[in-house]
Amino acid sequence: MAWSTSSSTPQQKHEVFLSFRGEDTRYTFTSHLHATLTRLDVGTYIDYNLQRGDEISSALLRAIEEAQLSVVVFSKNYGNSKWCLDELVKILECKKTKGQIVLPIFYDIEASHVRNQTGSYAEAFVKHEERFQGNLGRVQKWREALRDAANLSGWDCSVNRMESELLEKIAKDVIEKLNRVYVGDLDYKIGKLEQLAKLQYQFFESTLNVQDLNKHKATVARMTELKMEKSLRLLRLSPEMLSHLG
Repeated sequence: MAWSTSSSTPQQKHEVFLSFRGEDTRYTFTSHLHATLTRLDVGTYIDYNLQRGDEISSALLRAIEEAQLSVVVFSKNYGNSKWCLDELVKILECKKTKGQIVLPIFYDIEASHVRNQTGSYAEAFVKHEERFQGNLGRVQKWREALRDAANLSGWDCSVNRMESELLEKIAKDVIEKLNRVYVGDLDYKIGKLEQLAKLQYQFFESTLNVQDLNKHKATVARMTELKMEKSLRLLRLSPEMLSHLG
């Protein structure tokens, strides 16, 4: 379940915090990633608040602190935003003090531009240094945070592949890093088969046809197989261990 700082409803516990530059990816890559994570039952915090104050809000700081993993979507204009950069500093602080996992994603930007503040990031920091002449220590923290985050293992979106395929791989990577096992796909299939089996048995009761009963039994058998597959997946048995079960 995703939750947002702009919502007036009670917030749901999350596992993942998404840091991104709204004008670059809010309605494209980040929203698609958020949808993929939600579909896979990963509780994800995404900030829909388009109006921001001078400083990062306490609610947003708390959301970062409570996450087990932060996904940072670096894009061309991420470095322009002092709010994004403050988020990043906080995320890396949580990595150091709380062991939070940080997963960088480079969307339409090279990791080297982020790491070395070149290209659009160089232009952004010229403006930052002009604006914060009296607080260059803050600007230096941003530079260090960008360098440290860009040195982490992450995902390069410039690789030639379908975005849908990339999103699935990133989401599965998040699940693995959270040390979770996804069984939602099996739960969905089992639920559908349970509905089908119920209808098949009701039909058999009306016809008393042996063929209809056999169809019901076949559905129940398939449902049992999927439940076993779910149990094995949850046990995290290795292929070698599974071979001994045969």
